[in-house]
Amino acid sequence: MPHMAIEYSANLDAKVDMTELCALVARTILETGLFEPGAVRVRAFRAEAYAIADRLPENGFIDMNFRIGKGRRAEEKKRAGEAIFAAVTDHLGSLFATPHFALSLEIREIDAELSWKKNAIHPRLRSK
Repeated sequence: MPHMAIEYSANLDAKVDMTELCALVARTILETGLFEPGAVRVRAFRAEAYAIADRLPENGFIDMNFRIGKGRRAEEKKRAGEAIFAAVTDHLGSLFATPHFALSLEIREIDAELSWKKNAIHPRLRSK
């Protein structure tokens, strides 16, 4: 159950290809070897309204919220977070060349007793 939600400020539309960023994050998640391909979800949500720091119009942000199921050791979660954050930081290097960009990532574990899901993709991918 690795689900990555990427929220971003609308002023990044011309600067970041979000489809490409989602693909990069999905690849990086899979490269950790901690998650099954059929479970990975990465999606981006554009924030139309926002106020960042000193409210300069060029200020932008990307906030990544990575929800995962329980069962991984702390060092595995840390390794996954570091890999994702490094890949995204490298990909967005040009944004860090300005004093107007903020990037964040948080990993949250999902309580299995309070999470319901049905996935027809798993059986197809597991049979390959």
